[in-house]
Amino acid sequence: MTLSENHNLAIVFDFGGVLLDWSPRYLYKKHFNGDIEAVDRFLAEVGFYAWNDEQDRGRPFAEAVAELSARFPQYAGLIRTYDEEYAQSIGGPIQTSVDKLRAIKQAGYPLYALSNWSVEKFEVVRPKYDFMDWFDDILISGEVKLIKPDPRIFEAFLERTHRRAEKCLFIDDSAQNIAVARGMDFKTIHYQGPEQLDAELRRQGVSF
Repeated sequence: MTLSENHNLAIVFDFGGVLLDWSPRYLYKKHFNGDIEAVDRFLAEVGFYAWNDEQDRGRPFAEAVAELSARFPQYAGLIRTYDEEYAQSIGGPIQTSVDKLRAIKQAGYPLYALSNWSVEKFEVVRPKYDFMDWFDDILISGEVKLIKPDPRIFEAFLERTHRRAEKCLFIDDSAQNIAVARGMDFKTIHYQGPEQLDAELRRQGVSF
């Protein structure tokens, strides 16, 4: 593939689980004396992940904390902690993936990100990572009030970037997100690790 051909294929990355290591466990384990099983019981009891999806969909954190604390007053402090100490839920970059991102950028491919994330928290995290500046554009779910795997967020991405799905290679760690994107004619890579990502990129004809 020549450099001019590179410009016909846009590479679209998810953030969490692909470029950044995110988990509420990182934040909460210190509040449970390192007991990860206790952390997981707490997260399950309060329905953390479904609750957090609504922030990714655009709900303000202040409203979300008040709502969940009203239902679980015994955990109000812990719930508030996620808002106040959010940055500690980010374990750091997945460096092997970031290295691939840099190589792809240097090879001349257009780079985009499409990620489920609260706008409030994305703005907290973005300044900490220089690689966020390598993207031609970043679409965060909280901006458009839609979350993957809703097909409408993929449509919003295509409209915003003026791209055609078949000219985009979408990389995500969620099988459900990948299935929807593939059904919309995106080229896809279901991310499962750095070696697999490297092999899949090459299989898709991405040269870097």
